[in-house]
This record gives sequence, structure tokens and C-alpha cells, in this order.
Amino acid sequence: MEFIESFISIAGTILTPILVIMLLGTGLFLTIRLGFIQFRRLGHGFAVTSGKYDDPDEPGDVSHFQALTTALSATVGIGNIAGVAIAIHIGGPGALFWMWVTALLGMATKYSEVTLAQHFRVKIDQDGDGKAWAGSVAGGPMYYIERGLGKNWKPVAAFFAFMLMITSFMTGNAIQANTIATQVADNFGVATWITGLVTASIVGLVIIGGIRRIGAVTSILAPLMATLYVLGALVILFINYGDVFPAFGTIITEAFNPTAGVAGTGIGLFLTTMSYGVQRGLFSNEAGQGSAPIAHSAAKTDEPVSEGVVALLEPFIDTIVICTMTGLVIVLTGSFSARVDTAITLDNVNVSYVTGSNETGYADAETPQTLAVQNGAIVGDTYLAFYDVPVGQIFTDEAQTQPFTGTLNIADGSIQGASGATLTTIYADAARNSAPLTTLGFERGLEPIGLSAVGRWIVLLCVFMFAISTAISWSYYGDRCANYLWGTKAILPYKMVFLLMHFIGAILAVTTIWDLGDVALSLVTIPNVLSLVLLSGLLKKISDSYFDRQPWLENYEKHQRLKEQKRRDRI
Repeated sequence: MEFIESFISIAGTILTPILVIMLLGTGLFLTIRLGFIQFRRLGHGFAVTSGKYDDPDEPGDVSHFQALTTALSATVGIGNIAGVAIAIHIGGPGALFWMWVTALLGMATKYSEVTLAQHFRVKIDQDGDGKAWAGSVAGGPMYYIERGLGKNWKPVAAFFAFMLMITSFMTGNAIQANTIATQVADNFGVATWITGLVTASIVGLVIIGGIRRIGAVTSILAPLMATLYVLGALVILFINYGDVFPAFGTIITEAFNPTAGVAGTGIGLFLTTMSYGVQRGLFSNEAGQGSAPIAHSAAKTDEPVSEGVVALLEPFIDTIVICTMTGLVIVLTGSFSARVDTAITLDNVNVSYVTGSNETGYADAETPQTLAVQNGAIVGDTYLAFYDVPVGQIFTDEAQTQPFTGTLNIADGSIQGASGATLTTIYADAARNSAPLTTLGFERGLEPIGLSAVGRWIVLLCVFMFAISTAISWSYYGDRCANYLWGTKAILPYKMVFLLMHFIGAILAVTTIWDLGDVALSLVTIPNVLSLVLLSGLLKKISDSYFDRQPWLENYEKHQRLKEQKRRDRI
């Protein structure tokens, strides 16, 4: 485990600045090259998504709307609930500003990768009996890297496909399972392995049916879960309307002069605030990552740009709307810097040990054998931390009236009081992170009207729906990669491994999973954005042709005729 943690740390240090520069640079380059297409064609994207230009006779597996909801089910997920919270926890409120920047530039990136994926997609050579789970088409960065840049780039395409498949096991799957399991354990005390088994079974029932079943499920689930979450957040903003504009001010100020990362690592470090905002923005809206183009490649259309304009809506909906709701709730309620009553056992996966101070920031420390505690305070310069933040005064009782004096035996997990009594649990004020931080924000936000318990249930229900839908969609991303590498015979074994990783993810430490996901995310993003820049000339040619020809007008007329025919058939 120490080797893995060291590898993650070194890889993250090297890849993070590269990722930030390449993502923002590519997004800016494509925005300019395509004439700010994300702003000029936003309305057309909504029109195509509405279905008014749909032609059911065009090749593909799902409608424009189902392709969007499948991709949104993957993007509108734990990143909106837990990812925003993590960015603010470590980088401070200013991290949300950099999520916005990533999203606005990412709209052009998402348009570009989806348009190219549609342009270079291929038909699936199915088994003789045409398995539903195999689908009829496949597309994504691995196809436009190989077919767009030439055969010499096939090793890069294969590397992308393999790494995205690995990412699907971690970022799109294990992280989702872990967040559900953690929330259920915190709220109901249910063992994480039980929750993992249940959610893996639910995911399995859907993904075995292939993209058509996935599209049918996500077309219902995605709008439902997004509406519930946004309405809950809007109620909080209305109740606390006087704090909304100050919260925006804090976010913008902290973006350039960070001071408030409660974990300490963001204090005074502009790059930390920026990089966490960009990383979590990428994790949330997936622009440049190359995953969403795989879902959009299944859309029924013979015009690649028509799906590209649908795809550019994703970062807008995901980050500009939904992530902003989460960030505002956390900031205006003060939850990002709060410490709340917490029962702590030494074997809790969120317990760690740090050194440092509020002024200099905190860094991970080697796990000590023991820690001495005198009148509730740690003796020495290594501190007990929860979510990487030192806990407050330590007590022996839940009401926090009896300060603890004794020894924390880290090696065996026992807690020895000065009187000789052995404890299993201690109590202290501790910070929150990930989904529990967002939960705290919703609870505090609804507290003025006596509905703090409702806030907890909103987040818990949305975590469950977001995570399940994300895992469902990511299974499709990974199985297209498996198909690219090994053919249709690999799709079913891939799904089995995917479900196994879902279960394993539920019982691992949250920080390990997130960090592994970030490394894998960087490794797939770099070759994808490089290919987008190299293929930008072709992309502009395809785009200009589409908007000059206006083929959607012909589709609109055919769509109207089909509607009229259906109406007559019902009479």
C-alpha cells in the first residue's frame, strides 16, 4: 500500500500541472478556432436535444436525448456532490471559480471530441445472433486517433482505450460505489460490503442489456435526479438569499488569493486552488477526458455536428448549473470551514495523521505507533486528523463534557485512558469532506425552516441515484474500449470485472480511490486533447459544412411528417 501511495503522489505531482495547462490551453484554442461555438450554437444544441430534428431511420442505437442523458448520467454524479466538496475542502471556495472556467472552455472541447467521435465511428461486427449488449455502433477517441491521425497512431489509440477502461473501473465505478457505501454507513451503520453488494446487483441488472437498456433507464433517471437536487439547492439559496452574493464574492476573491482551504494545503497556494478546481471540474463534466464521446457515438444521426452541439450542453448543465448549486450551498452556510461533533474510532478509513499548523498548512505524517493525549489535546507535533484536518479537543463522551487523557494506540487500534479504562470510541469536533460535507451544507441550509433532516435525505437519495447512474453509463464507456481492443468477445467479461470492481470500491478508503482515479484520468486526457488539436482543421471543416448546409431543416420536415402519420394511425 505504501508503494501505491508513493506512486500516486509522484505521478500526481508530475501530471497535475501538465493536465491543467493542456486542458485549459486546448479548450481556449478550440474556442478561438471554432469561433466561440459554445456560445453561438448553445440554442441549436437545445433544439436538437428536444427531438424536433430526430430521424429514426438514421444509423445508431439511441436518440439525441437518450445519448445526452446517458452521458449526463455519467457526468452529473458524485463529482457534483462529492467532487465540488473535495475541491473546496482542499483548495478553498476559489476552486469553484476554476471549475467554471474549465466548464466554459470545456464546452468547446466537448463539442469537438463528440463531433470527431461521430465522424469516425464504426459499425459493430456482432455475434451471429446479434447480442443486445454488443450494440450496433462504436466510437470514441480511440477511433478518431487511429482513423484520423493514421495507423502509426494506433498504439496511442490502444493506450487510450486501455487506460480509459482502467479509469472506468476506478473513476466511473469504484468511486461511485465508495461514496454510496460511505453515506449509507454514516447514516444507517450498514456495513460497506453489504451496500456494495446491493448496488453492484442493481448496476448489473441494467448494464447486461447494453446501450438500449442503459439509454432507456438514464433518460428517466438523469432528469429526475438533477431536478430533485437543483430544487433542493434553490430552496436553500432562497432561504439564505442575503448570503448568496457575498458567497459569490468569496468564491471570486479566493480564486486569485486563496486563504481558506480548511485542509490547509490550499492556504496561499494559487496553483493548488486552481489545479483542484480544474481537476474536479474535469471529473465532474469530463470535457477533454474522452469518455462522453463514446456515449454520444451511439446517437441516431448521420450528421456528426448535430450530436456535437448536443454534447456542448453537458458542461453547462453539469458544472455551470449543478456544481454551482453545490458550491454556493457549502460556502454560504459556512460548512466548508466548520467542524462538527464526530464519533471517531481509530480504524475509521477517514482517520489520518498530519503535521503543521493553520498558518503553514498541513502535510501527511507517518502513522505513529502511539499518540499521547493530555486533557483532550494531542501531545507533540503529529496530530490525529479526520478527512486530513486535525480534530478539535478530544472527549470520552458524546456530549463532549469529559476531556480525554490517555494514549491512542494506533498500532492495534485501542484507546487507553489514564485510569486504565479501555475505550472503543472518542469524540471530537471534526471537519467534513466529500459527500458528508455537502450533506452538512444542505442540513445547515434548511435548518432555518426546521428541515435539516430533509437536507440529509436529499443528498443521500441523490448520492444513490447519481452514483448508480454514473456507474451504469461508465460501464458502456469501458465496454466500448474492451471491444476496440479485443472485439465483442471481451464485452461480457469486461462487464463481470466491472461489477467486481464496483463491490471492491465500496470497501476501500476514499482518498486512495480518488487519487488513483485522478492519475488514470490524467493519463487518458493527455493523448485525447493532443489529438483534438491535431484534428482541429478537419473539425472546423466539418463544422462549417454543417452550418452552411443546414441539414436539420430537412430532418425537421421529415420529423413533422412522421408525427402526422403517427397521429393519423391513432385515429
